[in-house]
Amino acid sequence: MAGHVCPWWYAYTFDNALRRLVHDPEKILAPYVKEAMTVLGTGCGVGFFSIAMAKLVGSGGRVIAVDVQPQMLKVLKKRAEKAGVSGRITTVCCGQNELGAKEKVDFALAFYMVHEVPDKEVFFRQIASCLKPKARLLLAEPWIHVSRSAFKQTVEAALEAGLSRAGNPGVRFSYTQLFTSRK
Repeated sequence: MAGHVCPWWYAYTFDNALRRLVHDPEKILAPYVKEAMTVLGTGCGVGFFSIAMAKLVGSGGRVIAVDVQPQMLKVLKKRAEKAGVSGRITTVCCGQNELGAKEKVDFALAFYMVHEVPDKEVFFRQIASCLKPKARLLLAEPWIHVSRSAFKQTVEAALEAGLSRAGNPGVRFSYTQLFTSRK
């Protein structure tokens, strides 16, 4: 699901302890991710949000972590093992235009990655097909890298794909949109 893809090692530049001061994953996700949920993380990278989601879903929940780069998923598995949550995370290596995840989920996250997707409407259709009725998708894009008009086009692609607006949660340095499935 990628057009331009950041090199796998680049993830270490923005997936570190300092980032937690700006983007605390538990704080951002806690309103949406609860015990025993099945959740989907797209463009998961080396696990900054996936590991946090695994902690939030608890032992009865599950995280499906999707990325186009096998090396990212390899690092994520090691980090999840170290964090004690590897049994809750299933990794999926997706294709350029295929999400690869088909399971129904209670929540999906697309954080700072949709700008790299070549066909956003196809991407959002695939996400929408994975959402359980009234499940939510949190979309966040970096305003330093994505223009306001590009973000509006991304939101329009999500709406065209069958999602409905459900709010605009505040996330520092980000354009955000919360969606629900229309089912």
